[in-house]
Amino acid sequence: MFASEEAMIGEGGAARSRIDEIIAGRFACRDFSSAPVGRGTIEQILRVARFAPSGANIQPWHVYVLTGAAKDRVSAALREAHETARDEHVSEYSYYATDLPEPYLQRRQEFGRLFYGSLGIAQSDLTARAGQTAKNYAFFGAPVGLIVTIDRRLQVGSWLDLGMFVQNVLLAAAGHGLQSCPQETFSKYHRILRPLLSVPEEQMVVCGISIGRARNAAQSRLMPRADVAEFASFAGFEEQSATQMERTRPWEAETS
Repeated sequence: MFASEEAMIGEGGAARSRIDEIIAGRFACRDFSSAPVGRGTIEQILRVARFAPSGANIQPWHVYVLTGAAKDRVSAALREAHETARDEHVSEYSYYATDLPEPYLQRRQEFGRLFYGSLGIAQSDLTARAGQTAKNYAFFGAPVGLIVTIDRRLQVGSWLDLGMFVQNVLLAAAGHGLQSCPQETFSKYHRILRPLLSVPEEQMVVCGISIGRARNAAQSRLMPRADVAEFASFAGFEEQSATQMERTRPWEAETS
């Protein structure tokens, strides 16, 4: 972890935990090595991720795990569609608002500048940008790819549950020394994925996740994060002293 990240998670006087470091050190990896990841490791990641909270414990997620020839077949079909008929495909849900308000529009524009700038791709170069997008469908070279679905008969609250499950997958992978990348773009090609993976009609393709080891161990997060003061409002803490607030570390509490 870089010094800036250590400072970021160590502010405020509270001692940081191992999970703090895993969360702050995770990033969306887009360049994986081909080093294999065993089925047992993926099963353990999913075994832990399933403890994500969900309303009434309905657990609305389903995961299709791909590697080897099976993953290659899916990648080939998706890349062909992207190269020859991308305008004929559309996701079953909208990821972004049509009219994105501030500060979200500015953040999205900053993402484009930073991401494509890091690759030496001009934002006006649509051909190069399409070529970069195509790398998604090869799971950025990762040895394991997940396709995540949700039952379309459920409501928006279950999507909240699904998001927590996906985050658990990313963090559990990081706990095993692996990197990952969640990828909404797979949802665009649901008509291709459905027969290839035998996805039932009631299941909606939500995203993919690439999992593996980063090709370059020095890779790190490119995108900045807003400071806590920009998105959090606090009330009532003035009634406690700093000593009272930090006296007990939950993970060090005594047991009887």
